[in-house]
Amino acid sequence: MRHAAAHILNIYQRHADAFAAKRSRALSEKPWLDKFIAAMDKQGRILDMGCGNGRPVAEYFVAQGFQLTGIDGAAAMLSRARDDFPHQRWLEKDMRQLALGETFDGLIAWDSFFHLTQQDQIAMFPIFAAHSHPGSALMFTSGPDHGVAMGEFEGEPLFHASLAPEEYRALLHDNGFEVMDMIKEDPHCTGHTVWLAKKII
Repeated sequence: MRHAAAHILNIYQRHADAFAAKRSRALSEKPWLDKFIAAMDKQGRILDMGCGNGRPVAEYFVAQGFQLTGIDGAAAMLSRARDDFPHQRWLEKDMRQLALGETFDGLIAWDSFFHLTQQDQIAMFPIFAAHSHPGSALMFTSGPDHGVAMGEFEGEPLFHASLAPEEYRALLHDNGFEVMDMIKEDPHCTGHTVWLAKKII
């Protein structure tokens, strides 16, 4: 499993075309994306961590008038985002080493954060805090409980991990965030477990 965790970016790099072909555009995420927008209180700047090719999540925010900074460690995925949305900012970076020296009104890590190991997830919360200011919204997807799950994409093992809900709540609190909403395995969002929080200090 450690090998699979270390090669997530390589999988998306090799199979960027397949991902683009298979990623649903139905936007089942829309109710959560709208909650995220409402939590920001204003039209502002969004940091999309693990943005992939930008469709459909970043695409939705762009259509609503937001300025996007998308980061991803797979250059082949970012290339599509740059081609399709040339007026946004796309950076080839690993979220685990992110240090942009600026804050955003909203931070999102949708279907990306859960590819990190549990230790790497814990280390992400100070990074979330460093790129936030009071009032910033943070939304990410996780697993429902503490554990590791292996999926598959294009015949390759796809790593997922999660902390327990109480661990996420403690990490958010310790880094100045207040949980606004959380649903385990939301039946209206293809079973996603979603966290929405707001920076309060």
